[in-house]
Amino acid sequence: MSRTQRTDEGRGRLGSVLSGVAVALGCVLFLGGFVWGAVLYQPYTVPTGSMTPTIGSGDRVLAQRIDGDDVRRGDVVVFKQATWGDLPMVKRVVGVGGDRIACCKDGKLTVNGEEVAEPYLLEGEGAAATGIPATTVPKGRLFLLGDERSGSLDSSVHLGDGDHGSVPRSAVQGRVDAVAWPMDKFGMLERPDGFAQMPGGISEPGPLRMVVIAIVAGMVLVLGGAAYGPLAKRMGRGRAGTRTREAATGVG
Repeated sequence: MSRTQRTDEGRGRLGSVLSGVAVALGCVLFLGGFVWGAVLYQPYTVPTGSMTPTIGSGDRVLAQRIDGDDVRRGDVVVFKQATWGDLPMVKRVVGVGGDRIACCKDGKLTVNGEEVAEPYLLEGEGAAATGIPATTVPKGRLFLLGDERSGSLDSSVHLGDGDHGSVPRSAVQGRVDAVAWPMDKFGMLERPDGFAQMPGGISEPGPLRMVVIAIVAGMVLVLGGAAYGPLAKRMGRGRAGTRTREAATGVG
C-alpha cells in the first residue's frame, strides 16, 4: 500500500469520526432547542386586531411562560379575565399596582404624571379614543391597553367593572416575545423605552433568540455531517480515478 493511500485512509477515518460527532452534536442542539422552547414558550393565535400595528388579527405569537409578578410596564401579555370574556387576550401593560393612569395630556398617556412615549401606536392615533380619567391601579393588579386604542376592549372600557378596569397579576399566562407568523412579520417584540426610567424599569427579552440559534445550529451540523459521507466518497472516487490514469500513462 502506498503512502498516499495510507494518508487518504487516515483522512477518511478522521472525517468519518468528525462527521459522526457533528451529527450527534447537531441532534442534541436541534432537539434540545425544541424541548427548551416548548418548556419556556406557548404559541397563541391573536383573535382580534386590538394590538395593531404591533400584532395583527390572526397572527401567531410566542409567549414566554412567566409568573405574573415578573410583569413590567410595557410588556405585551396573554391573560384571561372572567369579566372580560374568560378567553385568552393580548394587551399591553401600561400601569402596575400603585400607578396613577390618565389620558390625555397633550394627546399622550400619563403614568404618575409623566408623559409616556408610545412609538408602537398607529401614526396619528391618540393615546386613547375617549380619554381616561385619573385612575389609581390597585395593588397586585395591572392596567392594560391595546395598541389600537380606538377599537380595543381594554382597561379603559372596563373602568366601571370594579378595580378600576384592572386585572390581577395572577391572570397573566405569558409575556409575548415574538411574532412567529406570518413570516413577513416574524421577529422579536421591542421593549418600549417610554417606561424604562420608571421604578422597576422594563423587562429583559426572554431566551427565545438563544433557542432559535440552538435549533438552527443543530440543523446545520446535522445536514453538514450527514452530507460529508457522500461527498467524501465522491471525492475519493475522483482521486482514485486520477491515480489510475496517472499510473497508466506513467505520470507522477
